Amino acid sequence: MARRWTAEEVSDQSGRVAVVTGGNTGLGFVTARVLAAHGATVVLACRDAGRAAAAAERIRAAAPGAAVEILRLDLASQESVRDAAAELRAVHPRIDLLVNNAGGLWPRRETTVDGFERTLATNHLGPFALTGLVLDRMLAVPGSRVVTVSSIGHRFGAGTFNFDDPHFAREWVYSARDRAAYFQSKLANLLFTYELQRRLAAAGAQTVAVAAHPGNARTEFTRELDPVSRAVASRWFRPLTWWLLQDPGVGALATLRAAVDPEACGGDFFGPPGRLQFTGHPAKVRSSPQSYEVAAQRRLWELSEGLTGVTIDVRKLLTNQ
Repeated sequence: MARRWTAEEVSDQSGRVAVVTGGNTGLGFVTARVLAAHGATVVLACRDAGRAAAAAERIRAAAPGAAVEILRLDLASQESVRDAAAELRAVHPRIDLLVNNAGGLWPRRETTVDGFERTLATNHLGPFALTGLVLDRMLAVPGSRVVTVSSIGHRFGAGTFNFDDPHFAREWVYSARDRAAYFQSKLANLLFTYELQRRLAAAGAQTVAVAAHPGNARTEFTRELDPVSRAVASRWFRPLTWWLLQDPGVGALATLRAAVDPEACGGDFFGPPGRLQFTGHPAKVRSSPQSYEVAAQRRLWELSEGLTGVTIDVRKLLTNQ
């Protein structure tokens, strides 16, 4: 039997800079706390600066001397993404880890200021743009990684990306109850990771792209839902499935392994093992067959560049180092 991977496997991270989006709560907080406790300078990139500051204090209390910084970032706003990237670039000439952890699920269709469906904007387009805008700070850094957190939900719903209607403009097909938009965004995380890795490898970059999913973890993930939806989930769903939920400390291990395991390779996907991949310590797992479709990966890349206005040309970025 293979040994279980735990937080004790995390090596000394001194001298490394780790940016964790959504690092103020849940899985992102655990990821940030562990990295900071092992010596990394951790940047909590969060929408709510007050909650981020409180999270930073909790990390410093648990690990005295921990280096924790705050960065205001709203992934649903391309302007905010650009501002955050500019601030990161100004403060940190090198970035070792970019952990695209933040995500959300909304009870009804919403449109962002950029005209994007909010779930896609927050879970994919924001991380895509952020990655592209800071990637040059990573390419020459040995061991640097872009870690994007997906979900077992990428297997559900239609199982494919809806290129004909990516923003669910036909509102009758949008429902938080069936989570179609969320499942699509989590598939997008994997399509993006695999295409990014192919481009990084082709350019000979030292940076690699890795993905992870936490299985089913007890977090504040449903906080964006309305009170009735949260009450139903808490009263009916969780009592029936409590045995399928794991502590955030275990759920975050997949992200941590993707970020620091010296044996991890570009394009790896970490999550709980087993047929359902609901709970357990992380191992290398396979994603859905659709996530490996090269044509879909390239098509999403082109769509994302067109929507965000961020072009990620790895070869050109390396040439300009």
